[in-house]
Amino acid sequence: MKAFRTLVLTAALVLGGVVCAHAQLGGGQKIVYVDSEYIMSNIPEYGDAQSELEALSTKWQKEVKAAYDKVDEMYKKYQSEKLLLSEDQKQSREQDIIKKEQEAKNLQMQYFGAEGQLFQKRTELVQPIQEKIYTAMQEVAQQKNYAFVLDLASGTSILYANDKNDISDDVLDQLGNVMQTVRREDRRKASGNGGK
Repeated sequence: MKAFRTLVLTAALVLGGVVCAHAQLGGGQKIVYVDSEYIMSNIPEYGDAQSELEALSTKWQKEVKAAYDKVDEMYKKYQSEKLLLSEDQKQSREQDIIKKEQEAKNLQMQYFGAEGQLFQKRTELVQPIQEKIYTAMQEVAQQKNYAFVLDLASGTSILYANDKNDISDDVLDQLGNVMQTVRREDRRKASGNGGK
């Protein structure tokens, strides 16, 4: 019950904030929204970038797995021969295993760490597309005198969104001036509602 009250209170605060913001907007300005996932799904260049990132990720995952498999193999061999080894040999093998495991961890960080190659490649391929989307969204908002543009896909607590305030197709049309996008009549919403 407490969770429900918290949800209702949060919903009331969000709606109250939107109503207050709307009431303060003068000169016919509106609050509208876009669906960034829908926009990106209708940009072939974004799909190509995602495919390239998935291929790299798969390739690098195999390399990392092979490195960890080598560590496992070394450890199993060590365990099976442990009784026959001298103390010096045991320490040497253990150090080799630790070193190989650290190499595997370093490889994993190199590819998948916070500043790893996958992150850098994603930045290289996707960030220019996102910047073009943002610029197109900003141009549409300025041309049509919109006060706020929310992103439906961002997980923001939007409790209700009227389709007439969705400017995603307008943003895609604006993007069509600088990059290839799917034609308006061929666009499809992920929810199956079809294009606008």
